[in-house]
Amino acid sequence: MLYFQITFYILAIFCLFTPVSYADQTFDTWLSDFKKEAISKGISEKILNEAMFSIKPIPRIIELDRKQPEENLTFAQYKKRIISQARVEQGRKLYNKHKNKLNRISKKYGVPSNIIIALWGIETSYGNNTGGFDVISALATLAYDGRRSSFFRKELLEAMQILEEGHIAPSDMKGSWAGAMGQNQFMPSSFHAYAVDNDGDGKRDIWTSLPDIFASTANYLQKNGWNSNERWGRLVRLPKNFPKSLTGRDVSKTLQQWQRMGVLLPNGKDIPVINGMKASIILPDTIAGTAFLVYDNYNVIMKWNRSIYFATSVGLLADKIAQ
Repeated sequence: MLYFQITFYILAIFCLFTPVSYADQTFDTWLSDFKKEAISKGISEKILNEAMFSIKPIPRIIELDRKQPEENLTFAQYKKRIISQARVEQGRKLYNKHKNKLNRISKKYGVPSNIIIALWGIETSYGNNTGGFDVISALATLAYDGRRSSFFRKELLEAMQILEEGHIAPSDMKGSWAGAMGQNQFMPSSFHAYAVDNDGDGKRDIWTSLPDIFASTANYLQKNGWNSNERWGRLVRLPKNFPKSLTGRDVSKTLQQWQRMGVLLPNGKDIPVINGMKASIILPDTIAGTAFLVYDNYNVIMKWNRSIYFATSVGLLADKIAQ
């Protein structure tokens, strides 16, 4: 009997301090509360009614949010998938097709055109795979769910503001299951911070306007510290018995220091040296795998997506597109 009493009290205390989650209130109650908050922050009833008409949680989104990766890819396997020859060739064609537009944007923001194209290619396969989920429904599902409700509630409010400002119609606001939008996959908060109206139509359209898409990508990189005088990084050859303790983005040394340690270009020549410039050694797999000497711009790409596989692939695809 004492065991059951103790168990009851533990459960009671746990319930007092457990945040409201998916099972603690009906969706209609949650939605009513959200609408009140949205109206208090300047969202009109007209937009709320248009965007949230017959809205319901989407079980598939909860499933995707809970799903763990089914396999651990090596960098070689990941790179083979992400940087296919077809993607490289398409990137080159689009790079040449939109060269004038890209050159103007590149000059304005100080970001290379091939980096802009590479991010476009990896994020949405050059706009061909932007996600088919209704962004408002996706964000509302995740905001109601409870696991990361605070984050997604803020993103949902940001998304409603995008609609309120008239950048896109509610029915056209499509994106990923997690609410990333458009051809460069901005979350709503990133849209407000970095999206640009480059074509001058009064809208920041990252769904259909290539000038806006390219300029928004470049603006993101510029505002996060892109240095127009540096590249992202390069493939290098490490000396035998190179200590793993000297690898990683938190270990930064001058190019002269790396050169003295025996870090070379793949062809055995010395790495190019610029006085005062620093870099890190990145090993996407292990000390026996490929090694990259990466500069500050690599860290800017990492702010876009905090994956070494992703950031390295962006740089490699950009290099191939520019060849």
